Parts: sequence; C-alpha cells; structure tokens
Amino acid sequence: MDLRRLLHPRTVAVVGATDRDGSYAGQTLLNLEAAGFPGQVWGVNPGREEVYGRPCFPSLSDLPAAPDAVVVAIPAPGVAAVIEQAGALGCGGAVVFGAGFGEVAAGADALGDVAGAARSVGADHERALRDAALRHDLPVCGPNGNGIVALHERAALWGDALRPLEAGRVALVSQSGNLAVNALTARRGLRLHTVVSFGNAVALDAAEWVRHLAGEERVGSIALYLEAEGNGARLCEALARCAEEGIGVAVLKAGSSAAGSAAAAAHTGAVAGDQRVFRALVEEAGAAWAADPHELLELAKALAVPRPRQAHGGGGLAVLTCSGGDSALAADEAERLELPLAELEARTLRRVAGLVPAAATVANPLDYTALIWGEEDALRDIVAAVADDPRVAQVVVVYDQPAGIEGAPERSWTAVREGILAGAAATGTPVMVASTLPELLDDDAAARFAAAGVPAVAGLRTGLACAAALGRPAADPARLREIAAAARRAVSGAALRFFAEHQAKDLLRRAGVPVAEGRVVDGEDDAVAALAELGGNVAVKLAAPSLRHKSDVGALVLDVRAENDLRAAHRRLAALALDGGAVIVERMAEPGEELFVAARTDAVVPCLVVGAGGVWTELLADAAVIPLPAASDRVEDAIRGLRAAPLFTGGRGRPPLDVGAAARLAAAAGEALLDTGLELLELNPVLVNERGAVAVDAVAAGRRRA
Repeated sequence: MDLRRLLHPRTVAVVGATDRDGSYAGQTLLNLEAAGFPGQVWGVNPGREEVYGRPCFPSLSDLPAAPDAVVVAIPAPGVAAVIEQAGALGCGGAVVFGAGFGEVAAGADALGDVAGAARSVGADHERALRDAALRHDLPVCGPNGNGIVALHERAALWGDALRPLEAGRVALVSQSGNLAVNALTARRGLRLHTVVSFGNAVALDAAEWVRHLAGEERVGSIALYLEAEGNGARLCEALARCAEEGIGVAVLKAGSSAAGSAAAAAHTGAVAGDQRVFRALVEEAGAAWAADPHELLELAKALAVPRPRQAHGGGGLAVLTCSGGDSALAADEAERLELPLAELEARTLRRVAGLVPAAATVANPLDYTALIWGEEDALRDIVAAVADDPRVAQVVVVYDQPAGIEGAPERSWTAVREGILAGAAATGTPVMVASTLPELLDDDAAARFAAAGVPAVAGLRTGLACAAALGRPAADPARLREIAAAARRAVSGAALRFFAEHQAKDLLRRAGVPVAEGRVVDGEDDAVAALAELGGNVAVKLAAPSLRHKSDVGALVLDVRAENDLRAAHRRLAALALDGGAVIVERMAEPGEELFVAARTDAVVPCLVVGAGGVWTELLADAAVIPLPAASDRVEDAIRGLRAAPLFTGGRGRPPLDVGAAARLAAAAGEALLDTGLELLELNPVLVNERGAVAVDAVAAGRRRA
C-alpha cells in the first residue's frame, strides 16, 4: 500500500466531528489547529455545519475533494461503511480510533459464553473493516489505536491531547497507544519524526509501517514496540530496507508467547521459545533489543544521531566521569554487558595525567574529579586525549544537569557541556554522554548534544546499553532477505504429524546429515542378522510416532553385544506394542560430548538451535538461536559462543573436538527442515568427538491436512 498521502496529508477529514469535551474527534481538530497544520481540514457530521470553526459536511462524498487522510472517530458499527466510502472515493488513507473490534474478541475468550455475543460482533466489525480496506487498497491505521502524528508535516491525526513538539529524527511505531502517548510527553532530548499507534493492525502491520518509514526523509531511527510478532517475512524485508538506508532500529517486544505444540512436545520450546527466536532475528538485523519503554526510546534516540564511524575498529569503550563512585558503577555495568573497556596506551595515560589534578584516577574509567568542573578547555582536551587513543572505539562521558539551575551554576554546566562538545569535535572517535539518573538529563542540553552529533542518554545503565548497541556491526540486507525467503518457504497446515525415529533418520540420511548406522528389524532373527552386519555392540530401540522420550518407558537398550542379550532386548521392546512401533538396531556411536541440535519453522522465522545436549539441555538452557538459513561457519561461531563451549573446544585439558563437523551437521539439519517442509527437527544428542559428529536420536514433525 502507498502510505505517502496518509503520512503527508494536504487535506484531512474528521468523521464524527464534534466539540464535545473529551471526544477523540474534537481533540483531533484541536490538535491540527495547535500544530499549525497548513492544509484543509473538514468535518463530517450530518448534524453539524461547523465545529471549532471548521466546515462540516454530511458525508465524505459531499466534501470538495477526496481527502488525503480520513480520521474516523465514530462507534465500531459504522466504521466499515466509512472505510468503504473512503476507498471508493480515492482517499489517501484512514485513521480509525475506535475500540469494539478484534480486541473484544480476544479479550472475551477468557470470559466464556457470557461474552460470546460481544466476541462475535467485535470480530465481525473487524472483518468488515479489513475487507473494505483491502478491497480498495486503502491504508488504515488502527482500529483501537491513537493514530498518527507526522511532526515535520504538522499533521496530528491524534485523538489525545498534545503539547507543542519540535520535530526530529526518531520514528516510533507502537502497538501500544499508551506507550506512544507517553513518548510524546517525554522530556529527555527526544525529538520525534513520526509517531504511529497502529492498534489492531487490520490492514497494515508493523512491518509495513517500518518499511515505509525507512524511506522517509529525515528519519534516523525507528523505535518499534510489539505485542505480537506479525509476519516474519515482511518484518525481515522491512529490516533489510532499514539496513540499506542506514536507519537504526530499536525493538521492544512484550510477552513471551508459548512455543508451538511440536516444540513443546520435545525440548525445543523450553530451550528456545518464541521470544528468543524473535530476539535472534532482531539481533541478526543489527537492531537493538530494549528491556523496557525507557530503554527503547533512549536506544532509538541514540541511534538517530548522525555519528562518525568508529576510527579504531575492534577497540574498546572509554568512560569519563568526575566521580570515583560513577567510575566503579560504570565498570561494573560494562562487565555485565560484556562491553570491553579499552586498556589505554601509556602515552595516553601520560597525556591525560598532564591535564587532570593530582587527585584524579588516571585509568579507564577515568575519574577526572570535580576539581576542574566548569573548565571548558580542560574537559575538551581530556575528551580528545582519551578519544585519540588507538585502543578506544567510543567514549562515554557521564554528565548530569539538574533542572532549573541559573546564574553561575548554569554557566558552569554550560562550560562543561561545551567542553565535551569541543572534545568530541576534535576527534574522529564517537563520543556520547549519559546521565547517572534519567531525570538528570536536561531536555535542551540533550538536544544540543544530539544536534552536534553526540548522543545524550538518560541514565548510566541505559547509556552503556546504548554504547553497546552503537558499537554493533551493521546488518547485511542480503542475509535478511535470505531469512525472509526461508520464512515464506515454511509450511503450515492443519494436523501435526510426528514421524518415528527411523523415518526421521531416513530423511536425514537423504539430506546428508550424519546419523547412527542401523535399520528396522523384522523379528528376533533379523535383529541377530543386523548385529552381525553392524558388528561390535549395538543399541536396540523401539521407534513409534508417539514415542519421543524412550527412557521414560524403557524403550531403549544400550551396549548389546551377545546374541542372547539381543534376542531378550528385542522381545521386551516388541512387547511394548506401541501403535506403528518398530524395533531398530543401530551400531553404538563412538563416545563424545553431547550437543543439542534442533530446527523449527513455527516461530516468527525458521530457526536453528544449538546447545548443550543430553540431560543438560533444559537444565542449562545454554543455547544459541540462529535464523535459517544458517551457514556452517555461522553455526560454528555459535557453538564456540556457548557457555558449554569448553566441552567441545578443549577446555581444562580436554582434547579439542571436531566442532566444524558438528556445525556442518547442524547446518545440514536446518536445510533439511526447509527442503522437506517439516516444522520440527530435533537431534538430541548429537555426539561430537575428535573425528566427527553423528546424530544418535532424532525427532521430526510436519504438517499435513487432517
């Protein structure tokens, strides 16, 4: 859909126009007036000729022209008809404030039959609204949202009260209306470009807003708040466009949705639930993951500031404060975030020592003390000296400014601010500032820093999180589009079908995944023949589509060597008589460390999961999640990044194992998932030793029509 007219309107119609206090329609008219919207504004209300000095018309078809933006502020039953008319007239788009749509249906589910009627009616209203919008290819924001504020256009299609705002570079796309309302009232140097509160997203999901805003002039970053993942392929395409346009992205995702039934039946749901998969996608896109609304806005604000590229690739962080306590806290937080502090060169230490008082601690973090507070030239030279160290990739300066200071104190704080800015201007290394407490970042000072290319962040902990985000490498748009293609390939359907172990392993063998050698046997005599074929010692297993944890029912006998023992094992397992069950005999795999490998398609995008295997899988939850497709070198990096990595790489005197073989096996399993249309593959354990890797157990499930 083309969103240009909706986001850059020259004419606006407010359906349901009224001057009733507290009404969304009336507040929208007041907001457009207060914002100084330069275009035409019309009311639509058959019972009024004018509202707040704006002319009113009986219907959209009576307007002088088809408006670029239609604000619909009437009860849910009448909305679909208005959208139908707007689409037929060729309007540019619509904002629907009202509730009473799909959110009623969702909320009523927990109330049982009492809410059945409301559930049905709300769903019907939303379906009719969606159908009308899609029939006419009409962009609709909402329903059950707060609308759109396009600050550079002075277009406030917004039903809540607004204060005057200065336009900036941060776009906010929010499924929550209240988060958007709060962002518009924030005083932290946040300068917004566009705010979209999209609510139920009947015709446009978050990904489509992000994709369009990435191409808007003067957008530097996008803050994205979601309660549902939406369409994974579209989200990947939107994030790819952000990467191409150099747009920073910060994401806050509420809630951890339950893993799909297939994953929950095995281990994958516990090890890598949907929230972890979504986060893996966000990080793959080079976006910043926020822990709360405050961090979301601060990350987006920092990402929006045009900055020099890091002059010293691979270097660490330097922190400058005027307090020993702040220095210690910053060092602790950097360690928690695994954000390496640069070890300053000796010449830098000597240079800084000549600039600070004798009481200063010349180290990193650097406590230059309050003795030189307000000395602009000294602060300039200190910032420049540290930033020029080849080992420093970025600098964070701790800066607090209380509200309401005047006179000499205000001049002192101004000198500090200007000293920091002068130091930042004198170096090619990125510099940012962070207050110790969020409320100690002055709004005007923060805007002044940002205008000079120095991000200013409210709160020390958040500041270091922003420093970590700013130091991440840019995303690869081509990689994101590969993930989008894999998401489109993922199969969905009705009933979920699990395969027996031998069926899963046959599939894996055909896909080139190393699995334990063996076969299904037909009776005791054939089992004995299999023992002779395989030689040595074998494992005897019962396999059935319904059997996924063999040890729970005694369906596994290991290290069988003698014919009599084999016959006894076969008789016992065959007697379990599971539906569709078969006895398989496999050569015992060479011992090794256990790795967990799984792949699934039922999350926001298909993904591969690797982690510590065997009994440690759920206990440690030590797993890496990689969106598919996943190349073997990427998987190897993930294995080496596990907490359990020393088990595989030779920690504490152990011999290093063939991690490359394990990575190739896992990558092949991911490809097999995509190529065969399965929804779940789980290999647990994969035994990894010095000579290779092999899967000794396998679970597979796919979709088929009921």
